[in-house]
Amino acid sequence: MDPKRGKSPTEEEDGKHVSSFPDEVLERVLLSIKSHKDRSSVSLVCKDWYNAERWSRTHVFIGNCYSVSPEILIYRFPNIRSVTLKGKPRFSDFNLVPPNWGANIHPWLTAFASAYPFLEELRLKRMTITDDSLEFLARKFVSFRALSLVSCDGFSTEGLAAIATHCRNLTELDIQENGIEDLGGSWLNCFPDTFTSLEVLNFANLINEVNFDALERLVARCKSLKVLKVNKNVSLEQSQRLLMRAPQLIELGTGSFSQDLTLRQYAELEAAFSNCKRLHTLSGLWEVTSMYLPALYPACSNLTFLNLSYACLQSVELAKLLPNCRRLRRLWVLDTVEDKGLEAVGSCCPLLEELRVFPADPFDQEALGGGGGVTEVGFVAVSRGCPKLRYTLYFCRQMTNAAVETVARNCPNFTHFRLCIMDPCEPDYTTNQPMDEAFGAVVKICTKLRRLAVSGLLTDKTFEYIGKYAKNLETLSVAFAGNTDRGMQYVLEGCPKLRKLEIRDCPFGNAALLSGLERYESMRSLWMSACNVTMSACRLLAREMPRLNVEVIKEDETEDNQAEKVYVYRTVAGQRRDAPNFVLTL
Repeated sequence: MDPKRGKSPTEEEDGKHVSSFPDEVLERVLLSIKSHKDRSSVSLVCKDWYNAERWSRTHVFIGNCYSVSPEILIYRFPNIRSVTLKGKPRFSDFNLVPPNWGANIHPWLTAFASAYPFLEELRLKRMTITDDSLEFLARKFVSFRALSLVSCDGFSTEGLAAIATHCRNLTELDIQENGIEDLGGSWLNCFPDTFTSLEVLNFANLINEVNFDALERLVARCKSLKVLKVNKNVSLEQSQRLLMRAPQLIELGTGSFSQDLTLRQYAELEAAFSNCKRLHTLSGLWEVTSMYLPALYPACSNLTFLNLSYACLQSVELAKLLPNCRRLRRLWVLDTVEDKGLEAVGSCCPLLEELRVFPADPFDQEALGGGGGVTEVGFVAVSRGCPKLRYTLYFCRQMTNAAVETVARNCPNFTHFRLCIMDPCEPDYTTNQPMDEAFGAVVKICTKLRRLAVSGLLTDKTFEYIGKYAKNLETLSVAFAGNTDRGMQYVLEGCPKLRKLEIRDCPFGNAALLSGLERYESMRSLWMSACNVTMSACRLLAREMPRLNVEVIKEDETEDNQAEKVYVYRTVAGQRRDAPNFVLTL
């Protein structure tokens, strides 16, 4: 027991009737609780449990880096070893948040250096991290083991070189979908020749060639490597060499899959995949050609996740691949597979729980006009053959109310339903009616629904359905929908578990915004852009709810009363100190 944790008589009196466990016993019990929500609930039972949870907590998740300050975090949890931190709003993925908006990790690292010198893991999403910050991280935290950067910006491969050079105990380097400046592949040379601890290496989104000799030596040394995802500049023959060095892989992201191979090279590639007995996740397959797909078949029998979001497969190719993947739970594809490919999914993947269909080219007007992509036909086919489906992200060019209702009835256990009809305000193309009944069916039938994204021609009726039936909904994303303020009001009044509300290009105005006065403190955030909200309403909201940060992004420096982009979030840290000139905190 830490001697600093002596209790005052008052604390002992408050807690003695609730918890009779010694601190050490209580802390051991708490260590078995992994859920962040459950641990937070436990901390509210009494002061003894609060203190035990405080001192035993080693990992923290922060969904908004401005909801709390580093100082408050450090005071609340003195023994943190792992931090997961999210920064910019999700709509930054669609270029709706200007550059230099904020979410810089460096102030956090500076505070952690003195308070958490034994920090082992840092997982960032939509944060800004510079090369200087990466070097600071590598030099200051001697026990550092795991770095994951997802959709982050501000850094280059020079920062990765610093991590490779100084983090001698590194087990994970996971770089996904970042705005990274790729200065070449020499950063891989910086891992010392004695370095052997790596278990996860993902640099799939880097652009330039890497030093393959250095990569091969690294893979050969790290006998515990479980996850390897390379970029498209790694050739098919080089992938084969890596597989021979690391047959123990459980997750593989290949490089390019279109190299000209001799018969001997093809046989060696097939043998390498056959030797990967433990593989359960496969991705990459950049520039794939059907000629070499059969080499994968021996490694597919144990796959549970197949990510083909970089592979422009046609329906025939997918139909030949999937019969080898009978254990699939998760599948990501491009819409080049068309409805015929999705019919093969329904026939071959009875255990499927997650399906994501991405557009190969979201700006292809020919496809939008009926020349390709997927439709309601493929969606229904998947739902018939995959009754366990619970998560879908489906980009399509047309949809009907009847089809969505059929999908919901076939798969009533949806927790995440994200339907994107790529032409905004597109009605049911068979009846020319709004898509209200489609989403009405989803929220009525799928009672476990936690995340919903709506699209198509929608009236306030959709939001009335959501408010009435979606009682477990936590995240709602809306674009180009609704008629009046009443639509947003239905949601705020009717969804008691709502945590994130994301709205763009909708007619909702001041009355809609202000109708959430009693709700926003229980939510993580609200985003509204290109709506009918004014500065006056935002100021009123800020005045009435001082524990909220109400931020307005104004890039044009005009004096008009329109609030183009509004970001509202709860915080215990007050107004942020790093807001740029175009962010007005009210």
